[in-house]
Amino acid sequence: MKFVVIIPARYASSRFPGKPLAEIGGKPMVVRVAERARASGAAEVLIATDHAAIAKAAERHGFAAVMTRKTHASGTDRIAEVAARRGYPGHRIIVNVQGDEPLIEPALIRRVAATLARHRAADMATACHPIASARELASPNVVKVVLDREGCALYFSRAPVPYARDAFARGIRGVPAGLPAYRHLGVYAYRAAFLRTFTRLAPVAIERAEALEQLRALAHGHRIAVAVTRRAPHPGVDTPADLARIRRLLGSRAAR
Repeated sequence: MKFVVIIPARYASSRFPGKPLAEIGGKPMVVRVAERARASGAAEVLIATDHAAIAKAAERHGFAAVMTRKTHASGTDRIAEVAARRGYPGHRIIVNVQGDEPLIEPALIRRVAATLARHRAADMATACHPIASARELASPNVVKVVLDREGCALYFSRAPVPYARDAFARGIRGVPAGLPAYRHLGVYAYRAAFLRTFTRLAPVAIERAEALEQLRALAHGHRIAVAVTRRAPHPGVDTPADLARIRRLLGSRAAR
């Protein structure tokens, strides 16, 4: 299986401007992500950015960077631009690894790519893990996914789905045994041909309501295969507080 990893790295951020360049253990965060991507066995790792400082940082550490337009509405659009410019064949699998996931497991990246390769009828693939916490299930900041019998997504939501009617009649106090509740993990694989299709799809009401771009693909009839991992991944970096936590974690690992 041959796949490419593209890491979208936008400089501007409402909560954390310049986040891709934040230093973790002497290296910019986006470089840490690229190192994890390289360890996945990807045939090529590219950093797609809109800022020269990010491109220079990537190249200083031996990674290729592609300058893209500043006007992209999403990381998927940025990746689609790179894929078109590189001229990948339609069957090439491209994995979108977010630039704020410095501890992402290389095995997870490869597994998502393999899931798409295995599901011939799917246009995308992603990942999830079981939810064991009532707090996670109830949180609108945790995206949930409901799967069909073939392991493809039926729906993604910020709401607690599937909703156990009887068990939750007096509130969500726990996750009932056997409830197939899964937390979505934000790593995606696409076939290059579908990236071209996706950028032409019209946004839909459920996508806007949930603020979940992947619902556009489902609403237009495209299938998303989902790899289920039993191991909850380390969270990404959204804020300076998250960055401090990651630095402490890596520092304690180095000390051991």
